[in-house]
Amino acid sequence: MEKGEGSSMAEHEETHKTTHHLAVPPGLTQYEFDELKRFVIEFHTYRLGPGQCSSLMAQRIDAPPHTVWSVVRCFDKPHTYKHFIKSCTVKDNFRMVVGCTRDVNVISGLPAATSTERLDILDDERHVTGFSIIGGEHRLQNYRSVTTVHGFDGDGKARTLVLESYIVDMPEGNTEEDTRVFADTVVRLNLQKLASVTEAMARGGDGKSETI
Repeated sequence: MEKGEGSSMAEHEETHKTTHHLAVPPGLTQYEFDELKRFVIEFHTYRLGPGQCSSLMAQRIDAPPHTVWSVVRCFDKPHTYKHFIKSCTVKDNFRMVVGCTRDVNVISGLPAATSTERLDILDDERHVTGFSIIGGEHRLQNYRSVTTVHGFDGDGKARTLVLESYIVDMPEGNTEEDTRVFADTVVRLNLQKLASVTEAMARGGDGKSETI
């Protein structure tokens, strides 16, 4: 056995895949989840290492998927629906392609001040996007997130189901429950605001005055 091979194998054995496809997230019916399970397996499965946790959240939105996607895909405008963001800046020559970055300033009162984030996925055909936090002053180390937007026919009208998942290191001194409660709350509030903004857009407004 070559030097370092044993430790590499041990580290691999300590990791395991998430099982988000086995439990229905709050907000979805079993039928809806069964229809989306293949997307959960493909896009919302992570390999967890020691000291990491992950979660999957869902939101039902009474608006067409193209309307919801038009907001979610705008990497340079996260404050359109994300709470706790004071401002977002990008470079002058910004192009929204995989690998581009944004610098986010967070409102006071949170255990964070700034966040530098990189766009990891942007698939306009399949409505998939995702980003990683790669720098800044915050406690969410190695945070990665994926969001998928799905059209779903319900009661004869266009409806959208949004799935958002993440993986993150647990901060020193925090339990898995502590970390997930905080991150889940932020994601849940963001998804709720996404719903209010895009439902207003679908009704003919711009969504800017919508609050939750």
